[in-house]
Amino acid sequence: MPNNTPLYDQHVACGGKMVDFAGWDMPLNYGSQLEEHHAVRQDAGMFDVSHMTVVDLKGKQVKAFLQKLLANDVARLKDSGKALYSCMLKEDGGVIDDLIVYYLDEQHFRMVVNAATHDKDMAWIEQQAAAFDLSTTERTDLAMIAVQGPNGRDKAQAVMTPAQADAAAALKIFFAVDIDGLFIARTGYTGEDGYEIMVPAAQAGEMWKQLLEQGVRPCGLGARDSLRLEAGMNLYGADMDEGISPLEAGLNWTIAWEPVERDFTGRQALEAQREQGGLRKFVGLVLQDKGVLRAHQTVTLNGEAVGETSSGGFSPTLGKSIALARVSASVGDECQVEVRGKHLACKVVKPPFARNGKVCVELD
Repeated sequence: MPNNTPLYDQHVACGGKMVDFAGWDMPLNYGSQLEEHHAVRQDAGMFDVSHMTVVDLKGKQVKAFLQKLLANDVARLKDSGKALYSCMLKEDGGVIDDLIVYYLDEQHFRMVVNAATHDKDMAWIEQQAAAFDLSTTERTDLAMIAVQGPNGRDKAQAVMTPAQADAAAALKIFFAVDIDGLFIARTGYTGEDGYEIMVPAAQAGEMWKQLLEQGVRPCGLGARDSLRLEAGMNLYGADMDEGISPLEAGLNWTIAWEPVERDFTGRQALEAQREQGGLRKFVGLVLQDKGVLRAHQTVTLNGEAVGETSSGGFSPTLGKSIALARVSASVGDECQVEVRGKHLACKVVKPPFARNGKVCVELD
């Protein structure tokens, strides 16, 4: 039996089409994925992301531990509440998971990792933490609601206390604040502004209802995926996994090479890959012909296979089919994708395809 989040009853009440996702009963949509997608790009939508794993790490050596565990460097975090996106790597450079870590103080960090990788993530973290003086606590007492869209912040603030609303309004992008029982982060997975709000599980249902009253539209897994694809955001298990290096997943920017003496797990493997060269590049594709791009379709150039799509689907904002792909460095501005035996023309672009309600690539 799948697990239920604290918001399960709210999904049913809103007419959610429930599906099993990583062992959780989650809403795929509430009737129209297309309308939910547009609501986030144009107004405000909300997602239940309580299935994500929230871990508090505390102790004298927590900073040193995270500097070893993560490819990005938590030493960059100087201000309380500042967030950092990073990958957690194997020794060979493969990606165990991607995550967000928040700096609360020198002895307290909060990390949010993916639901589908919960068991292996927690096992890896506990194994690596054994050599350090720190504690890890999984925060199963919290639910999390993501409110996203150009009007999302204002509508979310309307259901907060005045003190919470003022603190939320003052947040810069990729910062969080813990105030009066809410952990409010100005982060998201849609390419739109908004908040990811951690709330005590017992209070989550009431917050959901209050957001509904503010006109925030419930959105399911379908819209979440099409939004993150348009925003050029990687999906673990599709765009990267344990067999893929961040150097080939468009995540070079998440690796902190300096200081050189920081020997994070996977560093030597990444340095060897970088020196060897010949790495594939991570690109966006916009379909020029009729058809639909999906994951694991062969990318070709002049009839020769030069890569593979990793994510794909219809973009409601562009009105075209798009994909993320890993291709040979020789690929230029055009290529083809093999769909049902036909080689369909694609334009090669740099992601994102759409963010902040606007198209970010030239379509012609």
